[in-house]
Amino acid sequence: MERIKILVTGGAGNVGGALARKLVENKKYFVVIADDLSTGSKEKLPSSTETNWSFIHCDVNDYKSISEIMLSYKFDYMFHYAAMVGVKRTQDNPVSVLRDIDGIKHVLNLAKSTSVKRVFFSSSSEVYGEPVELPQHEHTTPLNSRVPYAVVKNVGESYFRSFKKSFDLDFTIFRFFNTYGPNQSKDFVVAKFISLALANKDITIYGDGTQTRTFCYVDDNVETCIRIFEEAHELNDVINIGGAIEITIVDLAKLIIKITKSQSKIIHLDPLADGDMTRRMPDNSKMLKILNRALIPIEEGIEKMIASGAFH
Repeated sequence: MERIKILVTGGAGNVGGALARKLVENKKYFVVIADDLSTGSKEKLPSSTETNWSFIHCDVNDYKSISEIMLSYKFDYMFHYAAMVGVKRTQDNPVSVLRDIDGIKHVLNLAKSTSVKRVFFSSSSEVYGEPVELPQHEHTTPLNSRVPYAVVKNVGESYFRSFKKSFDLDFTIFRFFNTYGPNQSKDFVVAKFISLALANKDITIYGDGTQTRTFCYVDDNVETCIRIFEEAHELNDVINIGGAIEITIVDLAKLIIKITKSQSKIIHLDPLADGDMTRRMPDNSKMLKILNRALIPIEEGIEKMIASGAFH
């Protein structure tokens, strides 16, 4: 059986790892995972009992490194998820963030040259900047964020559209809103709060905590993205992937304290200088139509994370 070859860059991360683990369940696929392990970890890779995958240590921003992989495998499809992530990390390393543009260019040039059929790109809710309308709709909300991470994602989206126009390379852009799950690194808000609450340590919040976010459990994210891939939805288009129920950060902390029966106190720090948007909420109607079911509620998602044993 000739397997369909799929490359997942950033496949040792929270979302990329969950995607790779789900893809290898389908024996029609052979999945190559490329990651430089700067924020990812081998623990997030598929099980060693599965034989239809391979891991390669690779920095996609280094042309030699990524070209050797793509030229030798000649992939059918690609998910480009490799990126520097995390509000604080991306703010502290703005020049390193901008290097991710090199990776986007390398991936697209190589995809075009090796007959990749379609490339999927993990963009971000950050591209919207401060909301000018809610919910944030893919085609009516302007992309107006100025922080380097969001600029890179915005530039990336432009590259994908341009390569379609110039070289007829098919794409889909996923604008991910806060995705959480058991393998999330502890510097992301849900995992961080759970970890602190279980240890009965103080939970710190930037500013007064009234900034709102919506949250999407990783299983909902992955199921939607795989359906888009397998059922050919959103071809050469962009889609918000995220929950649409807003919760303030302080209420999230209180909810986690309640669920974990924690003794943690909430401590307020100075607001972040930049990049901590006051509100964010997607129009996720396209996602709900594809999934054809309700998303996992935040309470259930938190309980799933705790039950996973990731915090023991």
